[in-house]
Amino acid sequence: MPAFSRLIRFLAKNGKTYYGDAILPEGVTDIAKTKKARVITGDIFGKHEVTDQIADVRLLLAPLALEDVKTVRCLGLNYALHAKEANLPLPKYPVLFFKPITSLSGPADSIPVHPIAQEELGLDYECELIVVIGKEARDVPESEALDYVLGYAIGNDVSHRDWQVTRGGGQWSLGKGFDGWAPYGPGIATANVIPDPQKLKISTRLNGQTVQESNTADQIFNVRQTIAFLSRGHTLLPGDLIWTGTPSGVGMGRKPQLWMKDGDVVEVELEGVGIVTNKVEFLKDESAKL
Repeated sequence: MPAFSRLIRFLAKNGKTYYGDAILPEGVTDIAKTKKARVITGDIFGKHEVTDQIADVRLLLAPLALEDVKTVRCLGLNYALHAKEANLPLPKYPVLFFKPITSLSGPADSIPVHPIAQEELGLDYECELIVVIGKEARDVPESEALDYVLGYAIGNDVSHRDWQVTRGGGQWSLGKGFDGWAPYGPGIATANVIPDPQKLKISTRLNGQTVQESNTADQIFNVRQTIAFLSRGHTLLPGDLIWTGTPSGVGMGRKPQLWMKDGDVVEVELEGVGIVTNKVEFLKDESAKL
């Protein structure tokens, strides 16, 4: 069990970057509202200490430094209603794909949309519960699966359906792996805060309008089952992220379809963790100047 309850990585007002244990006012659960934190020293996956040093938070960063992330595993079609809206059968086994670690970004970063992803419509949002693995796991039984979890975060599995489906060659990663297309955070809540990950409200708002609203109880493969399955013959390492799928309400499944556009603000929220808020930013084609 880690010594912290709400792990954050942040830029302090003194200009230094720290890991810390978020200090929240009584009654507040949204880690995004953190103004101060106790600095953590040592290895967050091993021997570490939550010190008495309190630092002022200037900016929340992605909860894990890139060098501390090993892989980004993702599940597709893990909510029954989402599979229905995609006109796909319920999977017999978890549907696994990977995102590159370069897709990871922070809870307040812009979502950069490269010109190649502006050629066609299809920019979509997906709120997801993220499981952060805390210790090496292989062939783990479901009954012990949560013992290997460092904590939980909320993320947006930003996706471009044209590149995912039409131009993806049957693989999803191309349409989901652009730089900055996996903002997550605002921190990592441990089992001290979330003892049961299967009864959490999860939602997305686009420009203030609720477009996804569900509960992790509706997952086809719950967190225990997912960890047990993914660890069969595959070693999960400390720092592995498992994105556990999105509920119904994605833009692709709506009639008419709803796509994110330049300047949109998208918020994903998970009960007990908080809100990740990102603005969509269409990048200009700098190559045109060459």
